[in-house]
Amino acid sequence: MSERPHRLTREQARRIAVRAQLLAAPRPTDLLDVVRDLGSIQVDLTAAVAPSPELVCWSRLGSAYRLGGLDDLFESREVIELRGQVMAADDIRLYRAELDDWGEHPRLEWQESVAEWVEANDLCRRDILDRLTEEAPLPAAAFDDTCEVPWRSTGWTNNQNVVRLIDFMESRGEVAVAARGERGERVWDLAERVYPETDTVPIEDALRERARRSLHAIGLMRPKVHDLAGIVRKDIEPPGEPAVIEGVRGKWCVDPDQLDRSFRGRTTLLSPLDRLIFDRKRMAEIFEFDYQLEMYKPKAKRRWGYYALPILSGDRLVGKVDATAERERGALVVHAIHEDEEFSGTLRRNVDREIAALAGLLGLVVRRG
Repeated sequence: MSERPHRLTREQARRIAVRAQLLAAPRPTDLLDVVRDLGSIQVDLTAAVAPSPELVCWSRLGSAYRLGGLDDLFESREVIELRGQVMAADDIRLYRAELDDWGEHPRLEWQESVAEWVEANDLCRRDILDRLTEEAPLPAAAFDDTCEVPWRSTGWTNNQNVVRLIDFMESRGEVAVAARGERGERVWDLAERVYPETDTVPIEDALRERARRSLHAIGLMRPKVHDLAGIVRKDIEPPGEPAVIEGVRGKWCVDPDQLDRSFRGRTTLLSPLDRLIFDRKRMAEIFEFDYQLEMYKPKAKRRWGYYALPILSGDRLVGKVDATAERERGALVVHAIHEDEEFSGTLRRNVDREIAALAGLLGLVVRRG
């Protein structure tokens, strides 16, 4: 990294972030290329409007995306799911060393305790592997709970023995998501039958490459490197080049490939879990946008709606669309459009056009209600 930081205005920072996330004009045209450029897409099946991965793909591709396109790539094994993230299948090469190392030589304190729990339930683990060998693919509900030591947690996973064991077996590179069932549940197979054959990138090289790709996908970030489990890795140098942003405290890393590039914006609606806004602190600092996903709040305390979709216009986040897909009525019901500042006539027409396009994607008609 160069020693002198790049000095960016908030507008420049926003444009770097939007362009890196493929949300500037012109739109991309190939779904697999979108997955590769974004690095990964978080799986979330909440379907108040549409599952988040569908919204993420549509926000980038627009009319070039059809509902279920990501599922088609999964079925053809061009993409895989790993720890709740969809990624290009051949990118597993960047994770193999970490998966192998996790299973054989846990390096973090929490991994040590988990490894001990898995070892204590080795009989159940082997039962799962044996059944998958003979009968895969299978959902977690198909396996008997033969764990001798229960999983203890203060959260919803307490005593969810088989589910947690399979999660850790995925982290150890033993099993993998082969499909999603009709209700969205994960269906499992042996990892060797799901992941493509690739080389294994040494773990330190893989972490550096994943950090570089992460920066490429979001444009600019705080100078921290995370491993597969989300743990900050202080032994890996942050990628990119140093930067500071006018009016924002602290240091940043910027992708040098995004500097000094032209910008042409467009209007679109975003998933509440879109990576452009997923880091709420960065969202507030750079975009100065007030937003929360309110599905877990009591109805009386919601300001914008159960699953409000942020509105991106150019390099600004300008409002939220409170909508619900009521499939039994064949309608995308728009309850409200929240304007952070008064919309111009052109912006209002652009937002209406995107709402209509989203309804078209879902095979619904727009209703105001």
